[in-house]
Amino acid sequence: MTTALQTIHIVDDDPSVRDALSVVFTLEGYSVCVFSNAGDFLAAARLSTPDCVLLDVHMPGKSGLDVLKELEGAGFPAPVFIISGQGDIPMAVRAIKDGAFDFIEKPFDANTVVRRVEEAVAAERRRPVENGAEVDLLPDTLTPRERDVLREITAGATNKEAGRTLGISPRTIEVHRARIMEKLGARNTADLMRIVLAGP
Repeated sequence: MTTALQTIHIVDDDPSVRDALSVVFTLEGYSVCVFSNAGDFLAAARLSTPDCVLLDVHMPGKSGLDVLKELEGAGFPAPVFIISGQGDIPMAVRAIKDGAFDFIEKPFDANTVVRRVEEAVAAERRRPVENGAEVDLLPDTLTPRERDVLREITAGATNKEAGRTLGISPRTIEVHRARIMEKLGARNTADLMRIVLAGP
């Protein structure tokens, strides 16, 4: 059970998914708000920020990707998980590049979803006090999430260890690692270390 009453927003046009997730997180002690469409969620998100968001990719009108772009543009501070079907993995990877925290594949296990949300919320709360001076001196081309991943990589963490620390999946760490290397012009991890240690 969570010790504080944290708020989670669930955005999905499928009532059975909304109901199932709502029951699970309510039983875990969360304050849950459910939304059947992007418009209602965005209106609520402008008024108050939840601790975490579970956002479906496929919705009528604005898709989950459209919502992400709006949230990212507004500098939304809470972690956003994309809910995707098994055939949507490339789309989920694109969502991560657009600012999603991680993705959850359907069909999902309730306990796994709860654990990943708890890890994500904890990781977001730790983030302001976890700084690597060399990483902070790099150009602003890296997103805050990419900087977090880079700190883990340069500390010698594996994808699995970095994922556990940051509350995201190893596959998502791989996506971020590839983006970081592309942005910094690194050919491999050793090259990446040299760029970080050399500074700006």
